[in-house]
Amino acid sequence: MMNNSDDLDRLPWLSRRGLLRRGSMLALAVPGLSLFLASCDRKSSDKSEKGNNGSDHGSGMSHGDAAGAGADMVTPQIAAQAPSAKLTRFDPQLPPPPADGVLNLNWKSTELALRISPNTVVPAWTFEDNIPGPLVHCRVGDTVNFTLTNTTLMPHSMDFHAARLDPKTAFRSVAMGQSHSYSFKPGRAGAFLYHCGVEPMLLHIGAGMFGALIVSPKDPLPPAREFVLVQSEYYLGAAVHGVQPFVFSKMLSVSPDMVAFNGRPDQYSRDPIRVKKGERVRFWVVNAGPTLPCSFHVVGEQFETVYLGEPPASAIHGVQTWAVPAGGGMGFDLMCDNAGEFPFVNHAMGHGQKGAMGLLVVE
Repeated sequence: MMNNSDDLDRLPWLSRRGLLRRGSMLALAVPGLSLFLASCDRKSSDKSEKGNNGSDHGSGMSHGDAAGAGADMVTPQIAAQAPSAKLTRFDPQLPPPPADGVLNLNWKSTELALRISPNTVVPAWTFEDNIPGPLVHCRVGDTVNFTLTNTTLMPHSMDFHAARLDPKTAFRSVAMGQSHSYSFKPGRAGAFLYHCGVEPMLLHIGAGMFGALIVSPKDPLPPAREFVLVQSEYYLGAAVHGVQPFVFSKMLSVSPDMVAFNGRPDQYSRDPIRVKKGERVRFWVVNAGPTLPCSFHVVGEQFETVYLGEPPASAIHGVQTWAVPAGGGMGFDLMCDNAGEFPFVNHAMGHGQKGAMGLLVVE
């Protein structure tokens, strides 16, 4: 198996330049090939970027390549998937941590047609076939063993914000058909983002390659119903064969068409989160961005405690609204003493109105 993209040059018919010359016809039929060719062309004409950061963490397309890539993301395969793509509710419940202190994650990076609203299908770049990727939960000191296998022509990588590792080694790009593994032990509790780190990172995160890892402290927090909300933004173009491609120029100008919790705008307005009166609710809010903050607020309630950083030491109390920055995560506790329907929202209302809202129903 070839270990890196330079090995392509050892095959005369599959050299970078040869592949680029032969690629235009193949790009019509092979998912993501036009993006891969843009990546190859960039690497052959400008290898200096890798030297600038000392690693291939983030190696991929230039901004110019990405700007023209949107429609190319709607491949024939993705277009064929679009009519049968079903709208599903993303389960926000925090899964339990591993009983034995070892979390084994063997994930694939994929491309597929994903329905994010009744009338919207996107050509998603994903971890494990969904936006966001799987919700992950462990405790401080647990061992996380991670393997990423890339099934797409576009290189991808994994950057866990909960890990303290050399990104040159751990977060390196993974080529199609290859796998890369590393392990770490989270040393701090909190709500952490994970995401693809291949450049342009804005495009890879904007196309769906992100998720949340919640790290519980060794000494448990007060018992609660725990939910995870990952905010993200969608920057979309006109539909191509029923699929709306991502638009990099919109990402750069920060003009989202939709803002969502857990990948689907307004999904928890249609299908609320339900709890019992008297229960403590803990929202772990992680902001994938890629750019905008999340001013998290629950209408008709106040947060008893907000964990700004590592819980429980970072707690503040009696909070109405607090902003979670892109790339950050926080914990929000409230006591559900009153029955009713309580909207939770990004109170930056221009973003909340675009889909970053839902209902907490207290019964």
